[in-house]
Amino acid sequence: QVQLVESGGGLVQAGGSLRLSCAASGRTVSCVRMGWFRRAPGKRREFVAGITWSDGRTNYADSVKGRFTISEDNAKNTVYLQMNSLKPEDTADYFCTAGDSYYTYDYWGQGTRVTVSS
Repeated sequence: QVQLVESGGGLVQAGGSLRLSCAASGRTVSCVRMGWFRRAPGKRREFVAGITWSDGRTNYADSVKGRFTISEDNAKNTVYLQMNSLKPEDTADYFCTAGDSYYTYDYWGQGTRVTVSS
């Protein structure tokens, strides 16, 4: 089992920045990939960004490309999501996730709320 704890959410004005952190613990050796999803009020959960532990390959949703950056610190078992040029439509609960394969996300954190004011 893997436990994920997010931090770093909060309230920010449009155009501002936030950095989310996700600390992983437990059986992290099984994790191949980690990522971030978000769920905006009244909307379905959507993929934001993902990273592969072994080689650092990343991918992003089109809506955040060029503004968000996912990165990892293997020594700390921590993944980050740097969010720049935030927009009101980025307001959502952000969830960290980890998977035992490249194609699945098996573990989820509790989420951290990001609110972007206009």
